Amino acid sequence: MTLPKFEYLAPTTLAEACALLAKHQEKARVLAGGTDLVPQMKKRAATPQYVIGLKNVSGLDYIEFDKTKGLRIGALATLNAVLDSPVVKSNYPVLAEAIGRMATVQVRNLGTVGGNLCNASPAADSGTPLLVLDARMKVTGPKGERTIPLEAFFKCPGQCTMEPGEILTEIQVPPPPPKSGAVFLKLARTKDGICQEARIALGSVAPTPMRAHKAEEMLKGKKLDSALIEKAALAASQEARPISDIRSSAEYRVEMVKVLTRNGLTQAMERAKAG
Repeated sequence: MTLPKFEYLAPTTLAEACALLAKHQEKARVLAGGTDLVPQMKKRAATPQYVIGLKNVSGLDYIEFDKTKGLRIGALATLNAVLDSPVVKSNYPVLAEAIGRMATVQVRNLGTVGGNLCNASPAADSGTPLLVLDARMKVTGPKGERTIPLEAFFKCPGQCTMEPGEILTEIQVPPPPPKSGAVFLKLARTKDGICQEARIALGSVAPTPMRAHKAEEMLKGKKLDSALIEKAALAASQEARPISDIRSSAEYRVEMVKVLTRNGLTQAMERAKAG
């Protein structure tokens, strides 16, 4: 399937890219790795008149870690670069686990974490671990820089809360709490068996990746056991807002939220105990 006609723009600076995006607004789309945008264009799900490529904008593909400030991922860092990063594997294994299950090696060599988030798919695999890790999005636009909590970054399927002319430049992740364990669904902090903090993120069961806040509150300040985990898993399933489609029914997705949350909490608790 061929691509629709469009004009390719190749800025060499971030300021130039933001200016082009502000100028053409809804007629333009930003291209990073292209693993989401190109298939959308082939299917005519996206038909921009202008494609603004970021390949020639240098300095956006870094991965840096500081024990005090945490992790900084440039918006053009590829999925495989993040997956293979020693600092990510050591300090944020849940993010590496999630990315390792995404697509194929070839796609991960092209696709970026920034692009995966900006695509705003309810099933964005990098969204759920970054939600529980309290990530923030640094964006740059005509009015300067600002940071947006990831939880507020997603607006609806396919749309983010960035303003016209703004481009995602960095993903910021704070240091993980001590004695914490993480799996794809949950991050918990415990002390003497008491859950000090819990975060549960769900994907593909609402218009955007979401946090199960009611379930999280049930866990905080309490000793984790199988009965409490079962109650929290049920609460998480009740917070989900899935739809029925060709892949599965809403009822099935609700049940799987309960099952996976139960399994995720159990595994995360064991990892937290192991330090």
